[in-house]
Amino acid sequence: MRHLRYMLGGLVMLGLCLVGCVYVAPARTTAAAYGFERWRSGLARKAVTLPDGSRIVYLEGGTGTPLVLLHGFGADKDNFTRVARFLTPGYRVLIPDLLGFGESDHPPGVDYSPLAQAERVHAFAMAVGAVPLHLGGNSMGGQISLTYAAFHPADVRSLWLLAPAGLWTAPESEIAATVRTTGRNPLLVRSTDEFAAMFDIVMSDPPYLPRPMLDVIAQSRIRNADLEERILGQIVTDSVEERARGMETPALIVWGDEDRALHPASGELLRSLMVHATLVMMPGIGHVPMIERPRETAKAYLKWRQGLR
Repeated sequence: MRHLRYMLGGLVMLGLCLVGCVYVAPARTTAAAYGFERWRSGLARKAVTLPDGSRIVYLEGGTGTPLVLLHGFGADKDNFTRVARFLTPGYRVLIPDLLGFGESDHPPGVDYSPLAQAERVHAFAMAVGAVPLHLGGNSMGGQISLTYAAFHPADVRSLWLLAPAGLWTAPESEIAATVRTTGRNPLLVRSTDEFAAMFDIVMSDPPYLPRPMLDVIAQSRIRNADLEERILGQIVTDSVEERARGMETPALIVWGDEDRALHPASGELLRSLMVHATLVMMPGIGHVPMIERPRETAKAYLKWRQGLR
């Protein structure tokens, strides 16, 4: 009984220390949390310089068939860290920071359209020896993935599209309605309060993060706000619908039925355009399934990939 009391007392003290670290040293605690998630998923941080001189930082782990995963607008490579834990046992997983985001270069005057980014991802895949590949992406990353497959069909074995952007004839989303009626886009972040509000909008079932950690994560978005505003302008004027029409690349489309950023009806629209597409709707999930429900999202993908064989 005495040992049990000592153990419980130790756990309480450990919990208090962790809470104290969050509020006393939030930046270090956030970095440690990212490091732990990468370690748990078997991912290592690497970097490569593309032929055009751009430096791309990425995460890599696992062995086998290459699976390249592309994050969405305003995000970075760690958006896929949690779900990668279930993928690295069977695949060679590569998760780059797209140019203009995360730790990769942020040149101010280059083309950031989905087509330009798709060509950079192609250059990245060639540089790291990941062609042919299976390709996945969320939101903007899904838009880029579809574009890559349209222009390099022989390179792409399959697509994993998690609420991809670029389907602008779909019903209007909540965020699109806000932009239309107020002129303000909740995805553009210039303060910690705006970042916290954005965090709540894009996810229906977010992982718990104390506000000090959220504020740390927000800093990179705030610093990158001007560039992100320009990139967003290029994203929303680019449609993938004609690129997807008749595409024969096998695709798994995943959408949360509570997505407020891109209307869930977009999933059925995209499925109807593609020849070999499967649609999975996830109940109670918002715009980033791989963060909100990493295990379930990975399970659906692994089951689908098994069926491809």
